[in-house]
Amino acid sequence: MRELQQQIEKLTAASADSLQSPDTREIFLKFREALTQGKIRAASQESGTWRTHEWVKRGILLGFRIGTLQAFDEGSILSFVDKDTFPPRRMKVPDGIRVVPGGSSIREGAFVASGVICMPPMYINVGAYVDEGTLVDSHALVGSCAQIGKRVHLSAAAQIGGVLEPVNASPVIIEDDVLIGGNCGVYEGTQVRARAVLGAGTVLTRSTPLYDLVNERVIRAGKDEPLIVPENAVVVPGSRAVIKGTGKEWGISLYTPVIVKYRDAKTDTSIELEHLLR
Repeated sequence: MRELQQQIEKLTAASADSLQSPDTREIFLKFREALTQGKIRAASQESGTWRTHEWVKRGILLGFRIGTLQAFDEGSILSFVDKDTFPPRRMKVPDGIRVVPGGSSIREGAFVASGVICMPPMYINVGAYVDEGTLVDSHALVGSCAQIGKRVHLSAAAQIGGVLEPVNASPVIIEDDVLIGGNCGVYEGTQVRARAVLGAGTVLTRSTPLYDLVNERVIRAGKDEPLIVPENAVVVPGSRAVIKGTGKEWGISLYTPVIVKYRDAKTDTSIELEHLLR
């Protein structure tokens, strides 16, 4: 993929006029296919640390830059207009992906592994990576460049934010066997480590301190590091009182996520997924 990387980096530095050639589109389509097949991805884990691949993000942005508006008509009922460089994916039986009828969409340039289940309506954006056995439930969003591990459950209305720009910013990462409860929001490059559980309504951002009651510590994002939810952590929505000023006088409390425990056998039993549904 080194040659493809060099070609993409060269094109992203080129002027707009020089991009209007069949060669440019051919290189981009090769890049998009590699994304769709999971041969390249916006971030990957190396020795336990997640590394963002800026050139991949640049390649996705290149697609928007060279694309032109095209009408996509689905029979006589559904129609929409989007860049022709990122059409909706056409799923086939050999892909091994269950996309249940009812308004779901997966964009070209998103990798979705065999065994993934998509419940309507849900959306997976370009650059996303969704690994084997994951369930994307109704009204769930997997944003651009988000990295989703194996056997993850994204419950109804879960929002996994996309981080396409700036290109050096880490995307949201959800590792293997994580359960994201209903109406959760994970944004701004937050990383959720393996087997963690986010209770319904939990919201995580770079500016959100995470209170770990078990280990009596506060987990925060660093200057150059994202907020990281530890392995096996069970996180629920909580609140903390404002301790000074008008907020204290008014009895105001602020939202904060709280680690109340780490996964054990009881937790595993309560969140066990029905494998027959898969």
